[in-house]
Amino acid sequence: MNYTGNIVKMRTKGIAPVHYYLKIGENELFVNSLIGEKIKISYKNRINCIGCNAITTKSFHQGYCYSCFTTIPQCDLGVLFPEKDMSHLGISRDMAWAKENSLIDHYVYIAFTGDLKVGVTRHTQIPARWIDQGAIMAIKLAKTPYRHLAGVIETEMKNYISDKTDWSKMLKTEFSNADLIKEKNRLAEVMSVENKKYLTRDNSITEIKYPYHYNLEKFSNISFEKSNEVEGNLSGIKGQYLIFEDGKVFNIRRHNGYFVEIEVY
Repeated sequence: MNYTGNIVKMRTKGIAPVHYYLKIGENELFVNSLIGEKIKISYKNRINCIGCNAITTKSFHQGYCYSCFTTIPQCDLGVLFPEKDMSHLGISRDMAWAKENSLIDHYVYIAFTGDLKVGVTRHTQIPARWIDQGAIMAIKLAKTPYRHLAGVIETEMKNYISDKTDWSKMLKTEFSNADLIKEKNRLAEVMSVENKKYLTRDNSITEIKYPYHYNLEKFSNISFEKSNEVEGNLSGIKGQYLIFEDGKVFNIRRHNGYFVEIEVY
C-alpha cells in the first residue's frame, strides 16, 4: 500500500496503550497496526507550511514558513517560553487566539521521560502533551489561570529539576521507580510563597503505556536533512518517534509539513 501527502504530528488516543494516527494527505493511518510491518518513508523534496500551506525551503518551529513564524500567534515567543507570554497584559500577536490558548487554565507538571522533568501545558493538552514527550508517568504540580504564571512557576522550579528531555533515554525507558508525589512535595517546599497558592491538591498519577516491541540500547535519529529515505521493520512508537528494529528512529513532529510517500510492504 502506498500513501502520499504532507504529514503532521500524530494524533493520539488513549493511554494504555496509546493509539497513534498519522494524517498523510487525505488519509489517516492507524500506525499501531503497522508495527511488525516493513515500511519506507520517502521525502519528495517539498515542504508545505502547516500554517498557510505555502511551499517553503526551510521549516521553522516544527512546520512553519518564515512569514508565519514571524507573524502568527502559534509561533509567538510565549509559546516557546511561557514565562514570556504577555497576553495577560493585552500584548499578543492575536488576542482572540490568546483568549482561547493562553488566557486559560494551565498546569505545571512533573513527568518522567527517562529522567524527571518539569513542564507547562494548557489544560486542554493533557495527556497529549505528556504523550508527545514520551512520558511514562506524570503528575500535576500547580494550576494557574493563564500561561505566564505557569511559566513563572516553571522557571522557578528549573532551579531544582530539569525542564529537558533526553530523547535517547526517553526511548529506552520502560518503567521507573520514581516517587512523583514525593517529588511534588519536595518542590512544594522550595516554592516561593507567592507561587505556592497555585499548588494543586490533585495527586493522581497518570501512567502511560506505548505500543512497542524492542530491546534496544542504541538509537540513530534519522532526519530528511541527512537522507531522503527511512526504511525498515517498524518495532514501535513512543512520543512522536517511529522506532525501527535496527535502532533507527524518525521524529514525525520534527517533519511537520514535509511531503512524503509511505509504502507498506
